Amino acid sequence: MKKMAVTLVSLLTATTLAACGSTSTPKETSSATPAATAAATAAPAKADAKPVKLRIYAQYADEDTKTPYDYAVAELKKEMPNVELELDIQAQDDGQKLKTYAATGNLPDIFQAGLDIIDTFKKSNNILVLDDYVTKFGFKDKMQPSAMNTLVTDDGHTYAFPYAGNEVALLYYNKDLFQQNGVKVPTTYDEMMTAVKAFNAKGITPLSIFAKEKWPCVALYDMFVTRAEPGGINKLDKGTAKAGDPAYKTAADNIIQLVKAGMLPKGATNLNYDQAAALYHEGKAAMFINGQWEIEAATAALGDKAGYMYLPAADAAAYEKGKTAFSGSGGPGGYAVSANTKDKELAAKVASFISLKYAEYKYTNRSNPIVATKVDKPIVKQFPPMMDQLSKDIPKITSTTAFSWGLSNPKFKAALEDAIQNLMTGNYTSDQFVKDLDKAAVTAK
Repeated sequence: MKKMAVTLVSLLTATTLAACGSTSTPKETSSATPAATAAATAAPAKADAKPVKLRIYAQYADEDTKTPYDYAVAELKKEMPNVELELDIQAQDDGQKLKTYAATGNLPDIFQAGLDIIDTFKKSNNILVLDDYVTKFGFKDKMQPSAMNTLVTDDGHTYAFPYAGNEVALLYYNKDLFQQNGVKVPTTYDEMMTAVKAFNAKGITPLSIFAKEKWPCVALYDMFVTRAEPGGINKLDKGTAKAGDPAYKTAADNIIQLVKAGMLPKGATNLNYDQAAALYHEGKAAMFINGQWEIEAATAALGDKAGYMYLPAADAAAYEKGKTAFSGSGGPGGYAVSANTKDKELAAKVASFISLKYAEYKYTNRSNPIVATKVDKPIVKQFPPMMDQLSKDIPKITSTTAFSWGLSNPKFKAALEDAIQNLMTGNYTSDQFVKDLDKAAVTAK
């Protein structure tokens, strides 16, 4: 896979906030970067503004984390020239260093936190509830409506200002293969079946998938479910839907029918990412499933031939309605504030500002539209075509579901992954699928 570490690091998300970086401390604080120094020179502190130093624990490991952070700090110097940020680089240790800080009463004023840290620090009263500040600073108004799940946790509160939006699973296709072989890009299941048969007749793999890994199998199934039930696998995970419900059983039936018709390459459940991607990148497969992080590799391999399609549905009306329902998700996380910081409002204001500017730079300078907040500044680095399409789709998204690694019930997750992977073999009935998941739902409680 190319390489899922990218996604797992960026998730929760990503989604996105797994620890990344070095355990070493920089020789200079972040405020001493060239950009920040220039900003400080251009915007001297007001005479009546008392200098304040805040310690911040943040990712600072590569171009994708250093440049947006430096930009945010430089912008902060313009807005709040009296505030100096002392950077403590986030360690690549699954949050252990931060948890040690909390246990010893040495938490930074501001720190990056994913859902694991949020849940842990809620119990120990080490993280500040930001509900009032989200409203006071107008942060909620700046959120992408489709990314509100990254702002508010299941208990209805906000503990971090998010900058990363929802990652999504996409159904990629080779435009030339469809055009050259006279195959219509499918909008319905019947058209999908027609495409599968047409490509098989030409010796072309209809859809490549690295089904040796279970999450792409779950993503494909989730895509089919969301055409009728936007809640997808997330509702199964939470127990608000059952595998026997029409949308879920029908999705299983549709996949079984398509697999039996030859939708997937032979031995799909033994293919890894490199093998499955090669079929698509080399023009031997018409479609391919992966997350939006595949856009760069697909564009490099196929150029303008590569695109992603909206998912086929039962009929034209369901297809149009389903265009805004995406498979994939993110989770709460971003810049959080210590409950024990001296000036809570100032720390929250700085955390909010840094998050907004971090997302702004990612969007305008890193060609990354997967951000939680709206950006109204012009793009510096143009998006490649598929990313441009995604940047236009994101504000329209009405629902996301979940990636399998984001499911909350480990026992049910394992059963769901196994059952859906079995769907990819064509030797598994929807009745057995429902039976296995119903049994897992009971035992996982």
